Amino acid sequence: MDKLYSGESTLAVVLVTGILGGGAAWLSGRAIAAAWRPLRQVVVAALLLGAAARFIHYALFGGTLLSVASYGTDALIFLLVGAIAWRVTRAAQMVRQYPWLYVRNGPLGWREIGQETAP
Repeated sequence: MDKLYSGESTLAVVLVTGILGGGAAWLSGRAIAAAWRPLRQVVVAALLLGAAARFIHYALFGGTLLSVASYGTDALIFLLVGAIAWRVTRAAQMVRQYPWLYVRNGPLGWREIGQETAP
């Protein structure tokens, strides 16, 4: 982590990338899914959040602004969190919107009513 986030403390990385950025990515994923938008919009949001997180690392904690590795790591984390939030929200939407067609199949999925699950 020293090479990836050079000159930044672990606390700063956890605060900005984990809590602030991860929370923003979760809320972005939920909002995109709630508007029935495709998953590719989560990618765009994650890339923008990655840029914002790099700026916060730079402005508040003296991190490197133009670090491709740090930006890529931040954006990847935000993409994963946003995609999970999108999928959780979409599964809830499908079951709530079409209760005669679908039932929940775990936290990230749904299945057609009457369709058996494989053991």
